[in-house]
Amino acid sequence: MTRLKLGPLPDDKPVKVMLELPATLNRDLIAYAEVLARETGQPVADPVRLIVPMLERFIATDRGFAKARRAVARRR
Repeated sequence: MTRLKLGPLPDDKPVKVMLELPATLNRDLIAYAEVLARETGQPVADPVRLIVPMLERFIATDRGFAKARRAVARRR
């Protein structure tokens, strides 16, 4: 079983985003959505919906960002 960083996506109201992606990144999102669908048993209707959870996960696990955010909060 593959250990993906994302789990099942919550069934939230979709938000429209205008974003231009390189073709290679778009192909990777499509491939990730396919693997995620196999792992979770829930199809990903639109691979673009992976962008927000991926960014949230990236930010949540970025130690440098967390340290910088704490430093800014202490200065307030």
